[in-house]
Amino acid sequence: MARTVYGDHNRYLQVYTASHKGLYFTGDGCRRDKDGYYFISGRIDDVLCPSVHRISTELESTLIGHNAVAEAAVVGIPHQIKGEGICCYVTPMDGAESTTERERELAMEIRSKIGGFATPDIFVVALHLPKTRSGKIMRRVLRKIAQGEEDSLNDLSTLAEPAVVPELISAMRLALIGKTL
Repeated sequence: MARTVYGDHNRYLQVYTASHKGLYFTGDGCRRDKDGYYFISGRIDDVLCPSVHRISTELESTLIGHNAVAEAAVVGIPHQIKGEGICCYVTPMDGAESTTERERELAMEIRSKIGGFATPDIFVVALHLPKTRSGKIMRRVLRKIAQGEEDSLNDLSTLAEPAVVPELISAMRLALIGKTL
């Protein structure tokens, strides 16, 4: 646990201790079940707000729970009506085909488990997701690509496989064919 931010102790106090008096704020979300067990759900700063609903890692958990999905990452995109739309990057399991029918199946799974407001606007089939050398998905990169801001990706020095970025840009362009957001 951090004790300060170097050169800016007031920022440390404001970010990590001000929101919940006497507690340290990590920025991670969790839930506690009826038996008292805690389940970490992920970063709370990855919250999406489609049509004024707040959702976070539930979308990714639902997608990963499907037998045809190996990995998934979800980011927000600008949407004319909802304010924020939902873009799902999905890596299929080996041998699983990615088709329009599979996308409908995944969308229905999300609708049934979370609700209609969480229906994705775009599915992007990604053979690989951008990860740091330690294996964390770089959602910042995915968000920039989804929002058409490829020119402002900035620092990619922590990216384990830089060749993934052009693949993702091509996959996004393919996914956007015929879509209006």
